[in-house]
Formats: sequence, C-alpha cells, structure tokens
Amino acid sequence: MMSQKPAYILGINAYDHDVSACLLRDGEIAFAIAKERITRVKHASGFYQEVIDYCLDAEGIRLDDVDLVVRNCYVLPVDDLERRLTYMEMPFYLSEPEREQARHNPLFCAQSNKVVNISHHLAHAYSGFAACPFDEGVVMVVDGVGGYRADVMEEVPPGSNTGPLARESESYYSFSGSSLEPIKKVWLEPTRGFLSDEFFNMPGLGAVYSRVSTYVFGDWNKCGELMGLAPYGRPHAVKPFLELDNGELKVVPWPAEYDQPWLTETPAERKWEASPSMKHWEDLAWQIQDDTERVLLARARWLRETTGAKNLCIAGGVGLNCVANGVLAREAGFENVWIQPAAGDDGIAIGCAYFGHLAVRKQPRAHVIKHAFFGKPYRDEEIKDAAGKRMVRLVSNAVPSADVCKETAKILADGSIIGWFQGGSEFGPRALGNRSILADPRTAEMKDILNSRVKHRQPFRPFAPIVLKERADEIFLGPGDSPYMLMAKHVAPEWKDRIPAIVHVDGTARVQTVDEEANPRLYRLLKEFDALTGVPVLVNTSFNIKGEPIVETPEDAINCFLGTGIDYLILHDTVMSKKAMHRFLSPIIGVYSDVKYIVQSGMNA
Repeated sequence: MMSQKPAYILGINAYDHDVSACLLRDGEIAFAIAKERITRVKHASGFYQEVIDYCLDAEGIRLDDVDLVVRNCYVLPVDDLERRLTYMEMPFYLSEPEREQARHNPLFCAQSNKVVNISHHLAHAYSGFAACPFDEGVVMVVDGVGGYRADVMEEVPPGSNTGPLARESESYYSFSGSSLEPIKKVWLEPTRGFLSDEFFNMPGLGAVYSRVSTYVFGDWNKCGELMGLAPYGRPHAVKPFLELDNGELKVVPWPAEYDQPWLTETPAERKWEASPSMKHWEDLAWQIQDDTERVLLARARWLRETTGAKNLCIAGGVGLNCVANGVLAREAGFENVWIQPAAGDDGIAIGCAYFGHLAVRKQPRAHVIKHAFFGKPYRDEEIKDAAGKRMVRLVSNAVPSADVCKETAKILADGSIIGWFQGGSEFGPRALGNRSILADPRTAEMKDILNSRVKHRQPFRPFAPIVLKERADEIFLGPGDSPYMLMAKHVAPEWKDRIPAIVHVDGTARVQTVDEEANPRLYRLLKEFDALTGVPVLVNTSFNIKGEPIVETPEDAINCFLGTGIDYLILHDTVMSKKAMHRFLSPIIGVYSDVKYIVQSGMNA
C-alpha cells in the first residue's frame, strides 16, 4: 500500500523587510529561511523567489506539491500590492531583476484558491501560539507598525473608535487549542508627513522605540543596539517618551531640544563613539527602554488579570527585546512566558503557514517548536568541496577530527576564537549554536578581542552566554527557560568574576540555555568545556561581522573565517586553521567582501 503524500503549506513574509518563507510538512516546520541569508543583504526586502526555492529544494518537492500558500506584507495585502507593482515602479519592493522573476512565478498576482492572504498582527499571533507548548493562554503582539484597520481579518474588539487608515500597534488575544480570540487592539492613527516619514512620527510603543533608534544610530532597525546602550544612561535624566493614562498610551511630543541626531553630523564628524552627543544618546536609550518595560509590564498584568491566564506568548518585533522579556517573566505574574525564536517579521512566515494549517485547513494543533534549526543541512561533500578550493588550501589547513567536541573544547580553553558551523541554520535573528562564533568567557578581555578582531562593532555591545540547561539556575537568576536567547537575566554574584566576558554593565546577560535533545553536539561541547575548566558556559555571538547577515553556507563561513580574526573554523567534523601564509596574504585578501571572490572563484586543484 502506498504511503499517503504529505500535506505541505508554505508561509511567506513578502516584499518589505525580512522577507522569509516557512514550509510545513503535515503541520510541522520542515524548513524556514530569511532572504538575507541567501542574498547576503541585511533585512532583505523584495520578491520571495529565493526563499521559496530554498525551502522546496531542501524538501525535494516542487511548488505544484504545495497544497496551500499563505502570504503577508504589512504594507498592504499581498494581492493588492502585487497589482500595484504591475504598473508602478517601486524598486524597494520589486527591483528590475526581480520583476523578471515575478513575471514567471505563478504566485505573482495569483488567482487561485490555493493562495490566501492574512493580516499582519494575526500572522504574528499565529506565529506566537500555534506551535507553543501550552494548550491555552494569551498572546501579546507588539511591533512598530502593523496592517491597516481596513485590512484586519479578525473581528476588531469593541471600543476601537478608529478609521480605516489606522494601523495596528498592539494586539492582545486569548487562545485555547486551535481557537484564537482577539481581546484588545491599540491603533496608530494616521499621521501627517512628507514622502514616507509617517512611521517615524507614529505615536506607538514600537514606533517610538524605533524613532529613538533612528535618532541615535541613523537606522530605525538598530533597536537591539539601543537596548544594549540603555544601561549606560542616567536614570530619569530626560523626560519620558511614553505615559499610561488609565490604560491609554500617551506619546509625549518630540521635544525641540532633542536636536542632536547622528545623521546631522558632517561626514568628517561621523565617528559615532567619539560624538559629544554620546551621553545624551545614552540617556535617551535608558529612558525609552524604561518606558517600554513599564508599559509592557502594565499591559501584561492587565492581560493576566483580565483573562486569568497562566501562560503568555509574545510575538512582534518588540518581542526581541530580551531585557523587557526578562522583566515580564519575573514580574508579570504568569507561570510561563514563551517567545518563538523569530518573533520579528521574519517569523511572520511561521504565522502564515500555521494560519493555513489551523484556520484554513482546520487541522488540530499537534506540534511544538523545540528548536530553531530550520535551515537545510549541508552534506560533508559540500564542506569538503568548499574547504578544498585552491586559494583556500593555500592559506588554511582542513583536518578531520576524531572527536570534534573534545578537540574544540581544548582550543577554546586555550583562548582561541572559533567559528562553529553545524547542521541546519537557525531561523530568526539570533545565532543559537549552529552558526555561531564561540569563545572562552573567563576573561574580561575576550569581549574587546571579539569586538576588535572579529565583529568590528561598538565596544559597548554585550556578548551572550550559552549554558547547559541544567546549570542555568545556578549561574543566572530569574524564572523562565531561554532556549532562543530572548530573555535577559542577572548573573549570580558568585559567577560574575568567573565569566566576565558575558556580563553586561548592568550585571545581566542575554542567556541561551542549551538542551541535549535540541542540540546534542553543542550540549556535548559545553560538557567537554566544563570538564576542562569547571565552567559550563561559552561566549556565543552570531557568525558574521557587523552589517552582514549570519552565514548560511559553508562558503559563507569560510569567507568570514578568512577575512576576520577567527582562529579556527569547525565545519561539522573538520577543523580548519590558518597557515602562516595567511598572514602574508591577508593584505592581499583585504576586507571580507574581497574574500568572497577567493572562495567562490571555483579554482579547484
């Protein structure tokens, strides 16, 4: 008897930042990828051809094998946006080369009952609860800006006196089994502006956080850096940005004295760390972080008191604020707080796919996300081919290891920095142990070494620890497991001097707990390092340099290894080290972007 064909659902976050795809196989995530990992363009927007092809190729199927496609774009419903793209030039959403891709793709302007759309916060909500470990609970969705009220698909809770052009800012839901019920929505009213600056001036929780990010760093999407800068600020040195008045969010008008944005400095003055505005920026970062924590905590307590729920799921870009998440876990009163690994807009693809599974195809919830490794695995032959390129062999050695975890633990204990490339890549913005740079946390100098030799980023930014799950409560204080590096915890006093490389200026760390079932190889590496040093913790940072996406392929990993101060590269069971020749050729190799030519040139022996 022939086995039944699997049911496939494809979820897509389309066109705007963080384009991504997620493929479900019988209700379980088979593969998921963000476009930036493939194109090497951070937060890549545009058409979704690459991410679809990646998932389908990894599964070994064609688009015709997919039973349902569910899409979202927060700007407009995808079908509406695609109709406009047929006659409007909008290169951010559809560049000229991608216009040709779209023209030949059956999903573009599709007229099929196999292709459906979903509104933005509803997709976030499904990403938050559909594969969570709880049968019932509540969902908090907070981001910069969601869909128009006119496009919202779920029933709008009463009390929302807004027009059709208001945008989603916060959405709160309860769930039981596969059923999701909206409780409250907070809207962004349309704002006046010129060209496309509306988001910059929107009076919402995530939008104001992004506005401060733009002011300090010149980029609305540097919210993680703003969070890292906040502990350096002086408490209450500036006025609050946000106030709650009987549960209503009030955004304070932008003060006229805040006239020192980084982008107004002349090119000659643009050395961010040396700016005379630094203390001002630090104070603003502290204030907006404090405002955000205060508002989110009030919202979460209201949600618990209103529903009596014991379990909280979080989604939306603000859900990546691990400091605020730690506050909610400690103080909101829920028994459990869970955030899926791609809480931002790349995770919309997960929500789209599960909306198709639960709401469209009416299937029951049956799967729980237990890890984030949804990238395709690369074969050992692909590793060997990438490491065997002539120019790569000229400057590096590649040697198979009989016990790669034990050997790597010794390399780390000796003070070397390694690139760690294993299995499928992580979905979401955090490197969780398959595309990581790892180091010894026992010296404070390691933070500065990583920043200067490898990451090339601002020295204030902290590095995160990975820790054996069963030892986490001994070293880090506060409730809640943190497998996806989405919760900050205080470091236990007796451990601060033992692992100073991962302790932030406020005494916290952005913790990732490592479970043997979810990642047995990383777990064993930690066990081996603990056996050597008595410390079950390693520094873990994303395998990339500042401004680059996390590496995806073996070639990407070798590029980064050869172009930075990483000492060793571990590709599956292969240990790569640099030859003395690398020192002499490094001026020729030059910057990271030039290394790509060497690795990808295809000059085989």
